[in-house]
Amino acid sequence: MSNKDIKSVLFGVAVADALGVPVEFKSRDTILKKPVTDMIGYGTYNLPPGTWSDDSSLTFCLAEALTQDFDLNTIGHNFVKWYHENYWTPYGNVFDIGIATRAAILLIAKGEKPELAGGFDENENGNGSLMRILPLVFYLLNKPINERFDIIKKVSSITHGHIRSVIACFYYIEFAKQLLAQKDKFEIYENLKTEITNYLMNQSINPNEIKLFDRLLKQNIYEQTVENIFSGGYVLHTLEASIWCLLTTDNYKDAVLKAVNLGEDTDTTGAVTGGLAGLLYGFDNIPPSWLKQLARYNDIEQLAERLADTIASH
Repeated sequence: MSNKDIKSVLFGVAVADALGVPVEFKSRDTILKKPVTDMIGYGTYNLPPGTWSDDSSLTFCLAEALTQDFDLNTIGHNFVKWYHENYWTPYGNVFDIGIATRAAILLIAKGEKPELAGGFDENENGNGSLMRILPLVFYLLNKPINERFDIIKKVSSITHGHIRSVIACFYYIEFAKQLLAQKDKFEIYENLKTEITNYLMNQSINPNEIKLFDRLLKQNIYEQTVENIFSGGYVLHTLEASIWCLLTTDNYKDAVLKAVNLGEDTDTTGAVTGGLAGLLYGFDNIPPSWLKQLARYNDIEQLAERLADTIASH
C-alpha cells in the first residue's frame, strides 16, 4: 500500500464524480443523444468543469478523519462541518445532498451517536454511504474479516444503517482490498462469490437480504446487457452498475465514462466506479487533462499524503 494507492482512490472518486455532476438526473435516453466524452461543466448545477459533489466531499471528510486515530465521532463531526460550515466543499458551498444523509447529519449535530444517526428502514437504502466509504479500505487492510465487517457497518450507519447498505459497502471494500493485493478483477469477482456469501451466511443475516445480491454473488454481472443495469440512487443498483462498468472496460477513462453515461445518478455511479477503477489502473491512468481541471487538486494531494503518513505509522 503506497501513497499512490491513496491518491488513486481519492482522485479516482473525485474525477469521476466531477464528470457526472453536469448531467446528474438526466435520463439515459437523453444522455445517449449526446454522451459525455470529456470533462464538461455547467449543466445541472451550472458549475465549472472539475467541480465534484457531496460524494467526494464526504469521501474527503472520511479520509480526513482517518488521518487521526479511528473515531466515529470525528467522522460524524466532519460530516456536520461539511454541511454547516462548507468544510471540504469544492468552492465553499454545499450544492447537493441526499435526503437520508441530511437527516442523519442534523441528528448528529443535535447530539445523536453517529452509529445510530443513519436510517435503519428498508426504504432508506440510497447510495449515500457506499459513495463515501472507500478510504476506509486503507484503515482495514490488516484487520480480520469480523472486524472489517463491524467497522464498515458502523461507518455506513452514520448515514445508512440498514443491513442492505452495510452489505453493499462490505462487498465494495472487500473488492477494493483484493485490488490492493493486485489480484485480477475477474479472480476477485469469483473469490467474493464464495468469501462474501460464506461470511454473510455465518452472521445470521436475513437470507432474503443476502439473496438480493445474487446478481453479484451467484451470477456473472458482466454478462448483463446495459438494459439490465440500473443507475438511480438505490444502493444495490449503484454497486451492481459500478462492478459492471469495471468488468466490461479495461482502463479508467472508459470505466468512468461508461458509468456516467448510464444516466440518472451520474455523479455517484461515476464516483463509486471511479474509486475502484483508480485502484485497479493506478493514478497514472487517470487522464491528466481531467486532473488538471479538478477543483482543489493540491488540497486533495496533501490529504492523500497525510493519510498515507498515518496509515504507515500504525
